[in-house]
Amino acid sequence: MTWQADLAERAKAAMPGPMWEYVETGAHEGVTTAEAGAAWRAVRFLPRVLHDVSAVDTATTLLGSRVTTPVGVAPTALQRVAHPDGEIAMARGAADAGALHVVSSNAGHRFEDLDGDGPWWLQAYLPPDRESARPVLEAAVAAGASAVVLTADTPVPGTKLRPREEDWEGVDLTWFRRNFATPGDVRWAADLGPDDIGRVREAAGVPVVVKGVMRPVDARRCVEAGAAAVWVSNHGGRQLDRTASTCEALPAVAAAVAGDAEVYVDGGIAGGLDALAAVALGADAVFVGRLAVHALAAGGAGEVTATLGRVTDELVEAMRIAGCPGLPDTRGIALPRPATSR
Repeated sequence: MTWQADLAERAKAAMPGPMWEYVETGAHEGVTTAEAGAAWRAVRFLPRVLHDVSAVDTATTLLGSRVTTPVGVAPTALQRVAHPDGEIAMARGAADAGALHVVSSNAGHRFEDLDGDGPWWLQAYLPPDRESARPVLEAAVAAGASAVVLTADTPVPGTKLRPREEDWEGVDLTWFRRNFATPGDVRWAADLGPDDIGRVREAAGVPVVVKGVMRPVDARRCVEAGAAAVWVSNHGGRQLDRTASTCEALPAVAAAVAGDAEVYVDGGIAGGLDALAAVALGADAVFVGRLAVHALAAGGAGEVTATLGRVTDELVEAMRIAGCPGLPDTRGIALPRPATSR
């Protein structure tokens, strides 16, 4: 059994049943979710030789924040169902691993209660009334968020067949969206446009990342509208089923951005070889979602730190064998895969 499978088993045993289904289930048939891991495993490397790899450095800077690993924590909701300490434990675990942590705007803890001393960003959905998002953005920045990740791929939530609404009976969700004045008023804008990048930047006063970018032309539009980074994501297969894998989309998006903004990716990354494939194909950082929630459920902050550390250790080993002493050296060692998104 792999360490990832063992972690998943421990997480499943620790979580309420509907939470496990919430974490694991993709939209509709779950095709995109099921294909994610295989796409990374299909990447093949061309290792470099005759390069000094006695020391390998995974440290990098993401929008001005120094981290010791390019492996960060993607935003996920309902963390307090996975573990009572929820985002507090996730923040502490990521900070102890030297990793970036992205906090969901649906978080179950107040932003000011996050006690990890590492860098963190806020993930945000915009409502139809843009101005109503300002208090949440301002609260996050006041509490230490140094960027806002604008989720752009969710005009409406994709249909998931599990868990059913009645399955949550008996699970306390009263803390959901703790940072909203009206937490039950969940509305998402179906008319997002490039101008919203500037609106969020003005309201928050920090750099804006656009998450959910799969097409090169959309990446350019984001950069031209002021985005500091684009995040290649298909929402873990939880939005439009049969969307291409992020692994397939990443190279063309990175090429379109051409160094004008940072590029991140998530979706099925579960180990150091996946992380190597991602940075080699153009990502400045990679983010884990389900893997981080598994760690949170299985052992709280300590397991989050250990899991991020294990992925990073695997990345170090892979970089060393591939002849890459630093992250920039990985560019070009992965055979390109054909992009299916245009």
